[in-house]
Amino acid sequence: MPYVYSLPPSTAFDGRGLFGYSFGPLKQKDIDIYYIEVEKGHDTFMISKKITRTYYILNGSGYFTIAGRRYDVRPGMLVEVPPKVEYSYSGKMILIALAKPRWFVDNDTHTKWNPDVVQGDFPYVAASKCWLTRLVRSQIFGRSPLGVYLGLNRRLWNRLPASFSAFGPIRLYGNFLHALARLHSVRGQAFSTLFLRNRPQLELIGRLIERRPNADTLRVAVLGCSTGAEVYSVAWRIRTARPDLKLILQAMDISKRAIEVGKCGVYSLVVAQVTNTNIFERMTSSEIREIFDRDGDEVTVKSWLKEGIEWCVGDAGEPNLFDTLGPQDMVIANNFLCHMYPSTAERCLRNIARLVSPHGYLFVSGIDLDIRTKVAGDLEWNPLQELLEEIHAGDPWMKDHWPWHYAGLEPLNERRRDWRLRYAAAFELTAAGEDNGDGVGRSSVEDRVSAAAFPVNARRA
Repeated sequence: MPYVYSLPPSTAFDGRGLFGYSFGPLKQKDIDIYYIEVEKGHDTFMISKKITRTYYILNGSGYFTIAGRRYDVRPGMLVEVPPKVEYSYSGKMILIALAKPRWFVDNDTHTKWNPDVVQGDFPYVAASKCWLTRLVRSQIFGRSPLGVYLGLNRRLWNRLPASFSAFGPIRLYGNFLHALARLHSVRGQAFSTLFLRNRPQLELIGRLIERRPNADTLRVAVLGCSTGAEVYSVAWRIRTARPDLKLILQAMDISKRAIEVGKCGVYSLVVAQVTNTNIFERMTSSEIREIFDRDGDEVTVKSWLKEGIEWCVGDAGEPNLFDTLGPQDMVIANNFLCHMYPSTAERCLRNIARLVSPHGYLFVSGIDLDIRTKVAGDLEWNPLQELLEEIHAGDPWMKDHWPWHYAGLEPLNERRRDWRLRYAAAFELTAAGEDNGDGVGRSSVEDRVSAAAFPVNARRA
């Protein structure tokens, strides 16, 4: 057991206005200790159920808002926030935070945005106005009846053979459980990622590029790019398919820390960075050698893959997204819309679609299928049928989440009349964006876009 702890190599949480590291595991099992770099502040106000948090200001300045009262802070000050008191903090500072007892799921209730960090309506509060949502999130003696019900069903479900989910009644019951999970769960941002995560999707990207007429430039945007694994995977597939093209690839993520890691393009083979996942687990040794230069346990993306990539911190839901990135031949928006509440995800998806040039392509997986189907139908997208089933099943992570997690991927069901639209994750957008009947075309959506869901990984702070 060590007596001295260094700053960990990877972050424990990463939000819009801060990121932080967790020390340990400590010999004292009942305490969490964090090092937090605050750039704007904690994105939400929150109330702790049982944890007392103590903050020591190392550097910088800012203020805490506790129980409606503002307290200015500077280096050398200590702030104690007891349970059952609403608080948040703002500023530019470095903090050491202690949590006793240790952080646990469902300890924190998020009440509203911190306006110093996020503007707009708070989705969790809006969702709680629905009587059904209030019912499924109710608690008795500190426990959620629905949580207990879902937990029991999960244990029973996991004992069934995987083939059982193909039976009609079992599928219907699974869809019912998934609907409850979507209502019960609090949405939150996640940074998990992998190189070559969905191989059939990368294969389709390559095929589309190979069929492209001779052109000088290809403009591609990868949104929600995390630490760059998807960016470099896409760049590798495109450059392999068409080395003659000048690729301009714009990579955007809401996390400054994730963008810094991605732009650097240096990864550890033994230590997770930001994502807490093994980002190489789906790569072969030959693919690692082709994409990276290796130095011991560290790899660096080769320079020919880095060329033409522009990195920026941004929110795909912001109304000025088109002004920031401009028109794109291909937009890839995978595995982050599922972490938004439905209304926010829909507005964000409509906003993203504005980036796609006429006859350009949009790849969007990792999203509530009802939302994607609705928007694709409203805006008359052309679903690509090539490799449709392979792409749908191409990411085991998302399949394994169903039906227990809100981001779980519904099994493909060819008995549905709309299955070719519902399960397509790649679309050709032929129109410039007409009104879809309710005033929300690609040309008008910017007036109705709100911020994305709050980061789950920032809750411990």
